[in-house]
Amino acid sequence: MVLSKTASQSDVSIHSTFASRYVRDSLPRFKMPENSIPKEAAFQIINDELMLDGNPRLNLASFVTTWMEPECDKLIMDSINKNYVDMDEYPVTTELQNRCVNIIAHLFNAPLGDGEAAVGVGTVGSSEAIMLAGLAFKRKWQNKRKAEGKPYDKPNIVTGANVQVCWEKFARYFEVELKEVKLSEGYYVMDPVKAVEMVDENTICVAAILGSTLNGEFEDVKLLNDLLIEKNKETGWDTPIHVDAASGGFIAPFLYPELEWDFRLPLVKSINVSGHKYGLVYAGIGWVIWRSKDDLPEELIFHINYLGADQPTFTLNFSKGSSQVIAQYYQLIRLGYEGYRNVMENCHENAMVLKEGLEKTGRYNIVSKDDGVPLVAFSLKDNKRHNEFEISDMLRRFGWIVPAYTMPADAQHITVLRVVIREDFSRTLAERLVIDIEKVLHELDTLPAKVNAKLAIAGEADAQNGTVKKTDIETQREVMAYWKKYVSERKSNKNKIC
Repeated sequence: MVLSKTASQSDVSIHSTFASRYVRDSLPRFKMPENSIPKEAAFQIINDELMLDGNPRLNLASFVTTWMEPECDKLIMDSINKNYVDMDEYPVTTELQNRCVNIIAHLFNAPLGDGEAAVGVGTVGSSEAIMLAGLAFKRKWQNKRKAEGKPYDKPNIVTGANVQVCWEKFARYFEVELKEVKLSEGYYVMDPVKAVEMVDENTICVAAILGSTLNGEFEDVKLLNDLLIEKNKETGWDTPIHVDAASGGFIAPFLYPELEWDFRLPLVKSINVSGHKYGLVYAGIGWVIWRSKDDLPEELIFHINYLGADQPTFTLNFSKGSSQVIAQYYQLIRLGYEGYRNVMENCHENAMVLKEGLEKTGRYNIVSKDDGVPLVAFSLKDNKRHNEFEISDMLRRFGWIVPAYTMPADAQHITVLRVVIREDFSRTLAERLVIDIEKVLHELDTLPAKVNAKLAIAGEADAQNGTVKKTDIETQREVMAYWKKYVSERKSNKNKIC
């Protein structure tokens, strides 16, 4: 005789997740629910919402790695539960971090003697690395000023206006004046001559960027170093240089080995690099390397012993995962110099394919340089009918995430689109993107230029009222302002709490 029973409403083990009540009822969004739900239902509900995210592989706005080999993925998952700060409990992980620091230091030509260990630390990204490097510069400058009996309450740092926002954070959080060299149309990186002119006795360092976020261009660190040496001789100061190589630090050694930008230059005292960009590791790992122990004040290093042994630490946070450190070491030994060079060459070649495809349309000016970070920044030659923000918005219908943005101060009337070429962006995808951009242009050409039509009507009304007619640049700025507001409102509406 076969025994059977009727399933009760609470017996969810035999129900399909989509047949259960958990997908019929709304879950609380901002308060913890009173009752538990089955693990299958929790997974499905979250997984379904995440489907609405963009595809990371098609996110061409980001420099951050979106693909790694399955073997490295396994290493990451196997070490996901290791807290890196427990150095005494996980000594091998600590050793791997030290190996990474030394490998990167040698890659950047640090002047290390035989058997001498490099000075550096792993961070959660270049933002933390820059904060640590900036603190070291500030403390060294303050100590020197105190010893000389001079004021030490007004430190400043000189950068280009093209710096990433983490530099602004450092200046604001740690009370350092940020002196920015303004950009100009056609020149979107820091001018070394103007930068050195802005240096004074309160300058803790000059920050140069190896790979501008805006157009991928490398700043001329060699010229900056030479000019600053002369100024230091004239003034008696010893103003140093920090190189923000977040994007370019894992590119220049392989594509441009003869380029002098690193510790070969005597005034370069520290360098940061993002392992999660062209270091080819998932998000969450950066590195900062100092030229020598003298460039990192000992007073900034803390020593703790409550985890089992004396441990030096110089970080802004404490606990963090070990996975990314292990993944970085995997990439360094798996790829080696040859592998990194091949990856960077492929990225550069695919950037050239995209650039040439855009040039063939005859519709774009290329703003980026051939040498530098493999990306293509471009703007419309004629944006009177339609603009870059419209192109960016319409490309999302094909799945592409391509950012449009205005340049910083003194070049803000220039708007560009930017495509970052990463390891997983193939030749086929580059060719496909060109095709989709052409489709978008064709579709835009068949649509009325609503914004510009309104501005034209407004311009005619101003003329009838005797108002001075706006220049082309003023009109262009109005268009840009409209689209920035439009895009911003769309984003805020998506994120609005209701």
